[in-house]
Amino acid sequence: MVQTVLGKRDTEKLGRTLIHEHVLIGYPGWFMDNRMPRFVRDEALARVVDAFQQLHAYGVRTVVDPCPMDLGRDVTFIAEVSQRSGIDLVCAVGGYFEAQGIAFTFSHLDVEAITEIYVREIEDGVGGSGIRPGLVKVATGDGHVSAYERKLLTAGARAAKITGVPILSHTENCTCGHEQIDIVTSEGLAAHRLLVGHSCGRDDHAYQRALAERGAYVGFDRFGIEVFNSDENRMRNLKKLVDAGFRDRVMVSHDTVNCWLGGVPGVGSPEQVKHILPNWTMTHLFERIFPALREMGVATQDLDHIISDNPRRYFAGLA
Repeated sequence: MVQTVLGKRDTEKLGRTLIHEHVLIGYPGWFMDNRMPRFVRDEALARVVDAFQQLHAYGVRTVVDPCPMDLGRDVTFIAEVSQRSGIDLVCAVGGYFEAQGIAFTFSHLDVEAITEIYVREIEDGVGGSGIRPGLVKVATGDGHVSAYERKLLTAGARAAKITGVPILSHTENCTCGHEQIDIVTSEGLAAHRLLVGHSCGRDDHAYQRALAERGAYVGFDRFGIEVFNSDENRMRNLKKLVDAGFRDRVMVSHDTVNCWLGGVPGVGSPEQVKHILPNWTMTHLFERIFPALREMGVATQDLDHIISDNPRRYFAGLA
């Protein structure tokens, strides 16, 4: 079973699944920049519901929103989007990496306390909402796992082991994936319980293949974000993994943000982000990427396996 924001679902009924998209994000201190557009909940809800309803035409039935606790996570907003759009949504528990999250509280708590916090949310729900996360989010910075991040990774692995939910990660610049696997497996979890996120952030097939060889899921989950790496590189490297026999280890998504609280520090307003990344939408895979991959020789059967079978196996705990 998978825990969605509206209750448990059978893994066999997940259908096509986008493994990493965001309903709503707010960077720490988003409310301090009064130049950004004001957040109007009803207007934002209508826009986001419309975006998720568009997924039905492409057979998508489930979306994972791995927003951590310190990036504006709003589980009641996510649940409303799920109710109105008809898309099953899975939310997460966990903290972001030290440089961009809110590290103050957890920096003063030990691993045992953070593990208890995570387990309580997974088992009892977030606050008084009764909405339960279906996975743990972990995150590391660029090229180095700080002591703070190691603590949260350890707590996340322990909470996942206690509750049976999988782990999904954020990595910066396609680094520290192996360190994440090391920490998770040292706590007694199999590598296939971890999806190493944003592993498509660099043109580095050797790194991606090495993660797959260790048994972890490899996240090609930023299609449409071409400021870090081109979609052409992503497609070429995804095909290399499939051709090498690793289609069981790949999952795909876009890491879209469908509603910003404020804007993006150093970039600007949501409209400016859209101008910079015109293809960064939840339908980009189906409108452009999958057709291009088929032209490159990736079989439709392989693409269906990646977007349907792999998420099912991931949540079911199958290697």
